[in-house]
Amino acid sequence: MTLVLAVFLAAHGLMHVSYLTPAPPRTADGPPWPFDLGRSRLTAALGVDPAVVRRLGIPLVAATIGLFLASALATLGWLPASWWSALVVGGASTSLVTLMLFFHPWLVLGIAIDAILLWAVRAAGWVPLTAHGA
Repeated sequence: MTLVLAVFLAAHGLMHVSYLTPAPPRTADGPPWPFDLGRSRLTAALGVDPAVVRRLGIPLVAATIGLFLASALATLGWLPASWWSALVVGGASTSLVTLMLFFHPWLVLGIAIDAILLWAVRAAGWVPLTAHGA
């Protein structure tokens, strides 16, 4: 079960790499690419330049990927167990900010994952067995 959780955390973090890759070619009837750091409804409504928004998004994405990969390592016991909760909360928080800032309806599942992780760690106090020192 620990391995499954570690893979899940790593995979959720690595999904954010899609923000850093070029969008695939769009087909005539295909939907727009949901992972676009140049498109933010929130900042567009505020009149913020898309280039500024992209410069803000890149470190958010990098932090999300790094924090979730580190949380996966902590889940496996390869980083100190005492770091686990902070790494998961940090990864879920930066992911949530990224997904909300660059919202696309397809990303609702990612928002739900982040919300559940935040609730499980902060409200329920959940930690995997490896973080208990088992």
